[in-house]
Formats: sequence, structure tokens, C-alpha cells
Amino acid sequence: MVDAAIIWEWIEFGVRWLHVITAIAWIGSSFYFIALDLGLRRPDDLPDGVTGEEWQVHGGGFYHVRKYSIAPDRLPEHLTWFKWESYSTWLSGAALMAIIYWVGAEIHLIDRSKTDLSTVQAILISGVSLAVGWLVYDSLCKSRLGNRPGSLMVLLFILLTAMAWGYDQIFTGRAALLHLGAFTATIMTANVFLIIIPNQKVVVADMKAGSVPDAKYGRIAKLRSTHNNYLTLPVIFLMLSVHYPLAFATEYNWLIASLVFLMGVTIRHYFNSMHAGRGKPHWTWAVTAVIFICIMWLSTAQMLNTTEAAPVRSSFINHPEFGDVRSIVATRCSGCHAQQPVWSRVHWPPNGVVLESEADIIRLARAVYVQSAASVAMPPANATLMEPDERLIISRWYRESSAGED
Repeated sequence: MVDAAIIWEWIEFGVRWLHVITAIAWIGSSFYFIALDLGLRRPDDLPDGVTGEEWQVHGGGFYHVRKYSIAPDRLPEHLTWFKWESYSTWLSGAALMAIIYWVGAEIHLIDRSKTDLSTVQAILISGVSLAVGWLVYDSLCKSRLGNRPGSLMVLLFILLTAMAWGYDQIFTGRAALLHLGAFTATIMTANVFLIIIPNQKVVVADMKAGSVPDAKYGRIAKLRSTHNNYLTLPVIFLMLSVHYPLAFATEYNWLIASLVFLMGVTIRHYFNSMHAGRGKPHWTWAVTAVIFICIMWLSTAQMLNTTEAAPVRSSFINHPEFGDVRSIVATRCSGCHAQQPVWSRVHWPPNGVVLESEADIIRLARAVYVQSAASVAMPPANATLMEPDERLIISRWYRESSAGED
């Protein structure tokens, strides 16, 4: 009979697979329609009510696409709606977050060195924050700021930065960035579910009733769609960040997250300008590179400020502190990273990483350093209470030994 832990692991894998597939579908359709809208041409012979058209070629066929300012005179018999990609992405993502961060709250969600929350409290904060974030954002969009998109985007950036900081004060670094991604994705999906699709349905209902649809519904939907366009790239980064401790397990992870939103703006500005025929603003790539360099620096800022310089050594195993490193790893890491883990919730070594022998530690020296010294990703939520001095010893051992082998 299959072990329950194995079944649970495959459920997580299956939901993650579904989440990735649906996200690809949603992002693909979003990028396509933004590019299509920006690339529309306006020849003189367009029919009344048509604001632009575009000819496209793909897969050996030619496509002729037209956009109406509000709606065509006659409702077509077949109308394709683009909504399930968004809904499926959010639902699968919510399921994945529940499987990993709610069921495994003690390891993945709660950081007791920050706040001593119960499992129920942590889960409530996790879920309620997503709903509250949408309500705040929606209120801003429906205020007079809705007519000032630039100011609205600045306020949205401030809101996201504040949430990044707030999440980091409560949850583990990994959970903080994951929740910021979920917070942003919730805004995006709610835009589709509560604003864009309902507005389109109002237009369709007006057409069926024989009345002229109000153009305001299209303008409102376009604003929310534009926000989704600029938020897509940061959401992808935040979802991937949970696999990279230098992004989530650093002192300034919340600031890194905020800079990622700026990179999303600069990158999308380049492609949006190109698709709209306004040229190719190559300066955006220079700005993006500078922001990314700042992110790399911030990821190790704490380490650079606290790690002492020391003489160069010739090898890892001959370093005078290797005995201390071996003891630290055995005490703080090997409970999970063993052939037979002793931690009750861990049934096999995470990611197949085993740290039981000296050879294991030497072979995985870089990973040990990145996960537990350059960042505080491991132990997860500092479950084994690794001390700052112990992290400093690992950092000094790795950096000096690495320099000695150059």
C-alpha cells in the first residue's frame, strides 16, 4: 500500500503542474491581447465603429483581426471569452498555497523568531490579507484616482511595498514573498472576475436588448487590464523566488520584492512601446540592469556587513573551523538532511540532499553556505535554532576555503 506521505507529495506535484500550465495559458493570452491592442493600425477605410485592425500570420495561416470601439452592430453567434485561464491559475495557486503553507504552517509559514502565532492565526492572516488587499486596491481604482492612472500606479506600488514589508514581519522569508505574489495575483484575477468580465457581460446584455452599450465599461476594463499587464512579470519572479534563498531569505527581501515591481514596469514599457509602434526605448534595459544589480547587492548586504575578513586557507577540509562546521551541520541540518530523517514531518531528505558525512558537507559546501549563511533559508523557519554565530562560522569557513582554492 502506498504511504500517505507519498500520496500527499504527488498531490502537491500534480497541483503545482496544473498551476504552471494554467499560468502559462493566462500569461500567454494576456501578453497576446496587450500586444494586439497596441499594434492595431487605423487605415482610412475602416468601417464605422472599428478603431483598428491588424493582419497576422501564424502556423501557415493569415488572420485578420479588428477591434470595435464599443461593440459591433450585431452580436456574433459565436463569442470566445478569455477568463478560465485566470480563474484556473488562481484556484490552483490557492490550492497549492494551502497544501504547502497552511498544512505545513509550522515549517513553511510561521517564523517564531518574528511572531509567536498559532497555526490558526497564521492561516487566518494569510487568507484575510489577500481579500483585504483586493478591497483596498479596488477602492483606489473606483476613486477619483481612476482618472489619473499614473498616480494610481504610484499608490499601487506603495501598497505592494508596504505589504512586502508587512508579510516579512510576520512570516518566514519564503512565505513572505510567496504571499506577496499571491496578493498580487489575487488583484489580477479579481480584476478579471469582478470587473473585466462583468463589464463585458453588461455590453453583451445591452446589445441583446437592442440598446447602445456605454463606452465607460470598456474604459474601466482597459484600466484593470493594463494593471494586470504590468503586474505579470513581478508575479512570476515572486513565485520563482521561493526556490532561491538569496531572494527570500535575506534581511532586505521586502525591498528586493519592491524593486522587482519596478523591473516589471521597465521591461513591459519596452515591449508595450515596441508593439505600439512608438520605437524601442533601449534605455529601459539599462535601468532594468541597474535595478537587478541593486537586487544582487541587497541579497548579500547583511552578510557583507557582518562577515569578518580572514586569511586565505587552502582547502575546505583543512580549514581550522571545519570541525565546528561539521558539528553545526550535524546539530542543525542533519535531522532532516539524512538518509533516515528524524524530524517527524520529514519522510525523506528534502530535495535529496544528504548531509551526514564530511564528504557530503564538502561536496555541498556552496549550498550549505548559500542556504544557511549567505541567507537564512535553512533551517526552515529556523526550526533548529541555528545561532547567528554559527552562520558566521559557516560563512567564514566557505569564503576563506573558496578563496584558498582559487
